[in-house]
Formats: sequence, structure tokens, C-alpha cells
Amino acid sequence: MSTLRYALYRMMTMVLTLLVVSVLVFAIINLPPGDYLSNQINELRATGQSAGVAKAEFLRREYSLDQPLWKQYMIWVGFLPGPNGFSGLLQGDWGWSFEFERPVADIVGDSLWLTVVVNLAAVLFIYAVALPLGMLAAAKSRSWIDYTAALVAYLGLATPNFLLALILFYYGHKYFNLPIGGLMDPIFEGQPLTWDKLQSILVHLIVPTFVIGTSGASAMTQRLRANMLDELGKPYVETAIAKGLSERRMLVKYPLRVAFNPFVADIGNLLPSMVSGSVLVSVVLGLQTIGPTLLTALKTQDQFLSGFILMFVALLTLIGTMISDILLVMLDPRIRYEGRES
Repeated sequence: MSTLRYALYRMMTMVLTLLVVSVLVFAIINLPPGDYLSNQINELRATGQSAGVAKAEFLRREYSLDQPLWKQYMIWVGFLPGPNGFSGLLQGDWGWSFEFERPVADIVGDSLWLTVVVNLAAVLFIYAVALPLGMLAAAKSRSWIDYTAALVAYLGLATPNFLLALILFYYGHKYFNLPIGGLMDPIFEGQPLTWDKLQSILVHLIVPTFVIGTSGASAMTQRLRANMLDELGKPYVETAIAKGLSERRMLVKYPLRVAFNPFVADIGNLLPSMVSGSVLVSVVLGLQTIGPTLLTALKTQDQFLSGFILMFVALLTLIGTMISDILLVMLDPRIRYEGRES
């Protein structure tokens, strides 16, 4: 099977998986009794605000919340027409946020790409730190380098992200004049991307990238060291050295490639776990990512907003998994497309 055919096959699998995920997301969101509008109607009736009740009931009909759950799902995805015709996720209509009283697309528009930027920067940071540190710790096992790397890794794992965020918040601004909070200067919010805006984003990314990526880099360093030590004890390493291969080239060409397989396979889980795991950090640092928005949407049962964000995280997971599968085939010659078909 060629790379192109395999990629097409994986994309078809992604579509089917997204369909199943959409059913699960919709079902889980509707597990608690009631919804945003029904809760609001009960509160308005209790206070005697008949005008507000009429508006809320109109919105329930407008967004098909008065229909059976199966029909609500079909309209939400875009398989069935609603009061305004076919207008669901498949048609590019992400729904309406009852909490913010705005279209979902307007609320998450900037947050989506900022979330992707923050988490991609954190992933690059994790690999840039963990690869050399884990490989060096394994190559210099039981030396001061190994012990120092272990100390740094344990500190990174033991320090809560929100505490690290507060520390860097204060000292980063005090000694390095790093900006406090947000992902860009307020003057650039809502403005088109320019060179000045990009520079502002890059400077604001320094602290969030370090905070979000520290625990992941620490864990990956320890795992890579353990995997490398396991590979370095195998006979093929002694054979490679006996044939005159330099230690550095031997480490990169053989043990690292084999030891690195699990981390390539983890790419699919890394992005969504960082999105969900960085919610508290985003609140502390005031980041304009979708994490705090998702937290608000789930608390208020804002189903269209929370449903779209959860679907976006699921899409990140599937894209990351597809990328990791393709990279694994390219990285390890023992893995073949034909083996996936059996």
C-alpha cells in the first residue's frame, strides 16, 4: 500500500470515527437533566418575568431544543433540516451560544488558532528538551549528567503547572520584562495578522510554552532514558561499535530510532491532553484559548458551544493519530503498510 493510499484510508477512518464521537459527545452533554434554556425558563418563571420566558421558549423552538434528542442530534450535525433548513456542523454552522448570546463561530474564532499555536509550541518544546536530555542521560548513565537530568525531570513533574505559571508570571516580568498574561498585546486583539502582531504573540508564548510543556518534557525525558538504556544493552549495539561506528552516530541511527517509537505514537494523545490539561494554566495566565471557554460552557450547559469544542478536540486527536501512524512507518522499517491490512 502506497503512502497516499494509506493516508486516504486513514482519512476515511477518521470520518467514521468522528461520526461515532459526535454521537457520544451529544449524548454526554445531554446526560444532565434539562439544558441552558430550560433552566433559564424555570428561573424566569420563578421570578415572574413572562417576557423573558417567551424569548427563551422562542429560542428553544428556533434551535430545535423542543424536539426529541435523536432529532436534535440529526439537526445539529446537519443530517436533517431544522427551522432554518439544513444548518448544522456539516454546513459550517457551529450553532449559537446561549451563555454569551453570540454565534459559536464568533466566540471560538480567534481562540481556535491560538489554542493550536500554544499547544504546537509546547509540543515542539517538549521534544526539543526531552530528546537531547534523555539521550544524553542514557549515554552518560550514572554520571553527574544523568543525575542532574533526573533532578530537573523530577522537579518538572513535582511542580504544579499553575504554581509554575505564577512564579514565572512574577519573576519573568520582574527580571526579563516578559509580558504579563494573554497571548498578545490588547491593541492587536481582533486585528488582522501583521508582523508586529506576530512578534507580540511570539513574546507572549514564552511563559505559556514553558509552563505547559515542562511536565510533558520531564516525563518524556525519563521514559526516553529508560528505553534507551534498554536498547543500549542489546547485542546489536556492541556489533555496531565493533564495526567502527562512532558512538554518536550509533546512538542516533539505532537505539534512538527504536526507543523513540512510543513517543511518536503518543502524538495523537499529546495535543488533546495538553488542551484539556492547560485549562487551569490558561485561567491563571489569562490565555485566549478554548480551555476556559469550554469550562464555562460545560458549567452552564451551553450545549452548542461545548459540543463544538469537544468535537474540535476529537479532531485534533484523530489528526495527531494519523500523523503518528505515518511517521512510525517512515521511522521504523519493521513497520509496513501491508501489516496493517492483515
